[in-house]
Amino acid sequence: MNNKQMILSVGMPRAGTGWIYNLTQDLVIAAGGVDAKYIRARYGLKRFLTEVNCNLGTVSFYRIIPSVLPLLFEPAYVIKLHAERRLLADKLIKIGLIKPTYIFRDPRDALLSAYEYGQRMTAKGLVNAFTPLKTIEDAIEFMDFYVASARGWISLPGALVTKYEDLKGNYDQEAARLIEFLDIDPSQPGIQGVIDKYRPDQTPHHSQGMHFVKGKVGRHRQSFSPEQLQLCKDRFGDFLADYGYPE
Repeated sequence: MNNKQMILSVGMPRAGTGWIYNLTQDLVIAAGGVDAKYIRARYGLKRFLTEVNCNLGTVSFYRIIPSVLPLLFEPAYVIKLHAERRLLADKLIKIGLIKPTYIFRDPRDALLSAYEYGQRMTAKGLVNAFTPLKTIEDAIEFMDFYVASARGWISLPGALVTKYEDLKGNYDQEAARLIEFLDIDPSQPGIQGVIDKYRPDQTPHHSQGMHFVKGKVGRHRQSFSPEQLQLCKDRFGDFLADYGYPE
């Protein structure tokens, strides 16, 4: 593994991003890297790397430069992102300072998960990025941006692109792809333990860090009205067709 790279773990919201971020981070740490929470605390990056999983927010100059500077002194670490590509990040990726992964999902399942998560937080009196989603139609509008963003990351040369459905259904194969992409020796001590820790068939007691409640593929079909399904087709039809999601 190149110990002078920041791994940028990017994904569509509610598409297994927490799952693959934690898997990636634990693999990097096992291979000699450091925890992003250490980077955040050690270099005063709390205003840039937010939330539990050190979410970068955007790859603007204002955020990306402070986030890569610790590489002058530290080994590899993993940062999470939901935002779109930007030119500066593309350049840092091209020169090898950043190594990007991207995960996406059927946007209909992702937006349903976002809506339901927002409703759960509202019921608890809490606020997050999903609590403004009061209807499925709101969630469809919300997901529009992330579908456009997904196309940008999927087309990025050198990015490891993963479908959530493949990670869930072919976990060992996708984990092996990730390990190869990170240039980690799979026989290195601790690596197999990390792989086993994040298997999708873990019981709830052992599934911390996976960050999904149901995670069922195609669940939107039982939840959306015909009108909502049609609205999704109107908004995301080309994306669904391009990436093999049945209407």
